[in-house]
Amino acid sequence: MNVFDELEARGMIAQTTEKDRIRELLGGSPITFYIGFDPTADSLHVGHFVQLMVMAHMQRAGHRPIALLGGGTAMVGDPSGKTDMRKMMTPETIAYHVECFKKQMSKFIDFSDGKALMVNNADWLLNLNYIDFLREVGVHFSVNRMLTFECYKSRLENGLSFLEFNYMLMQSFDFYHLNQHYNCTMELGGDDQWSNILGGVELCRRKSGKEVYGMTFALLTTSEGKKMGKTERGAVWLNPEKTPPYDFFQYWRNVDDADVIKCMKLLTFVPVEEINELAKAEGSAINAVKERLAYEVTKLVHGVEEADKALEAARSVFGAGAVSENMPTTQLSDNDLINGSISVIEMLVKTGLAPSKGEARRLIQQGGVAVDDRKVNNIGDEIEKSAFDKGFVIIRKGKKVFHKAILN
Repeated sequence: MNVFDELEARGMIAQTTEKDRIRELLGGSPITFYIGFDPTADSLHVGHFVQLMVMAHMQRAGHRPIALLGGGTAMVGDPSGKTDMRKMMTPETIAYHVECFKKQMSKFIDFSDGKALMVNNADWLLNLNYIDFLREVGVHFSVNRMLTFECYKSRLENGLSFLEFNYMLMQSFDFYHLNQHYNCTMELGGDDQWSNILGGVELCRRKSGKEVYGMTFALLTTSEGKKMGKTERGAVWLNPEKTPPYDFFQYWRNVDDADVIKCMKLLTFVPVEEINELAKAEGSAINAVKERLAYEVTKLVHGVEEADKALEAARSVFGAGAVSENMPTTQLSDNDLINGSISVIEMLVKTGLAPSKGEARRLIQQGGVAVDDRKVNNIGDEIEKSAFDKGFVIIRKGKKVFHKAILN
């Protein structure tokens, strides 16, 4: 199957510059394409994972990916999808984030023997002469047209800095540079990058006369259009130290019924035909599909062993209410107890089940907390030291989130 048809069947493709021509190219001889990742944190998150899956699909079809790490563009910050200017990062922080990204990406993309490239735009952007850049690149951009793009238009009310206004020119120059040096003929990215990608396509054609193309992909959103990948504790990261494999598994196990098939298509390699059969599940049978989704995504990100552990832990708590050694665990000491006990509110905060004491009170008042299968009805309830005599205490938030506390 043409990889374009595969991506389209999975609902991945959002916009293309020339659909028929792109489909023709992807069904023919191998091409070189790129996707950019600005290192704004020390880990990739699930929003990046769609782009990594696209890269993997393309590489499996014989095409060569370039993973562009934005060590230069991160100095400015992409205004796309942001209501305020991004926080400025130091060069040292950006360099550290780049190294973190490099390690993570190698788990998903095969960089051996030139099958894929990883480059850093700091290598060419940081050495540009600004006057030369304005004359060679800036002359090809219309300010009037740029202001019609959503990434800028939505920021005009809150204020758009001149620093950010340069971002589109820098990203466009990236495409031109990669086209000139690596014969890169296609830029891919999330659908929020459409304007920037168009800028790069037009710059390449104007400066070199070469035909290049752009294609964007669906963002990871719920059926209601809200971005996925956020929890009460923050983003869902691909780094196991930031989001433990069990929590990662549970995130996908708990997605809304309306989103499970979409996520299966975007985030796994399960064949589309099989996914379409899974889509026929109704009622409680949907839980098995969610479990499959959670297992497949966790396996890709954290490996088979961690996926198996998470699956075992999830089944034990969802099933017979057993306690699994793979459940998320918090260790307490006697210093955490006051007069031989700890409040349920304090426990919720220490285990990370609530981000604040105020949120912990709200959870209890709404009847969403249980300790050792006993529903907590009073915000003043305490957990006595003797409750740990069996070796642990299990705290449950809602129906699906379990946490084990141990007292040393």
